[in-house]
Amino acid sequence: MYATNQFRKGLKVEIEGVPYEIVDFQHVSPGKGRAFTRTKLKNMLNQNVIERTITSGDKVDRANTEQKEMQYLYRDAEGFHFMNQANYEQVVLSEEQLGTNKDFLQENLVIKVMYFNERPIGVELPTFVVLKIVETEPSFRGDTVTGGSKPAKMETGAIVQVPFHLKEGDMIKVDTRDQSYVEKANK
Repeated sequence: MYATNQFRKGLKVEIEGVPYEIVDFQHVSPGKGRAFTRTKLKNMLNQNVIERTITSGDKVDRANTEQKEMQYLYRDAEGFHFMNQANYEQVVLSEEQLGTNKDFLQENLVIKVMYFNERPIGVELPTFVVLKIVETEPSFRGDTVTGGSKPAKMETGAIVQVPFHLKEGDMIKVDTRDQSYVEKANK
């Protein structure tokens, strides 16, 4: 059980049998009445964000979650296949469970699969991945290295805004948290 004074971003709690991750919170102490905490919670099953006010002194349950390191194998009609590297057990996740994370999966990439009550519910990608640009507009004379960007399609299907000087075949480092270009990577 967590008290409201133990809240922090990223904390996983269970409310009414559903796992949530705390996205944001604010402790409020009004002049009259009891203190409370305004909390933004992201549903870990369907990614919806809700707001909940919790009175100080109340407690919320700890979510029964765990993470297992797994390797991404392939995608087929069933879904996305992952293998536990410790015991070679395989799990399949749907496109809905992965959300936008599916755009950054490369074969053999090691990621963390989140489990809730022994059931896989989603993935946590590495912070940075290196991807190859497969499609982008060519650069033109006069385009500047700084001060602009263009869309580029990656080998995994993700669309990332990149500087004008990058071309097809270049390898780039991408931040998976906000799907942004970080830097050009060495081949």
